[in-house]
Amino acid sequence: MATEILLPKLGFSMNEGVLAEWLAADGATVKEGEPLFALESDKSTQEVEAPASGTLRIIKQPGETYEVGTVLGEIV
Repeated sequence: MATEILLPKLGFSMNEGVLAEWLAADGATVKEGEPLFALESDKSTQEVEAPASGTLRIIKQPGETYEVGTVLGEIV
């Protein structure tokens, strides 16, 4: 079963963020808890950890602004 990677809400007033970069390549094996992508909000840039272990499937590309809750990829 796939685990969706969602754009998290990092602050109370955060509604969107910029997917700055993926820290793993599409198809890479990732481990739960390791840094997965960098997210820029209006106040900071933060690394977000993988929510599960498995193979990364990237859906959204870096450099774009996405709303909180957008599915950025999945781990299968």
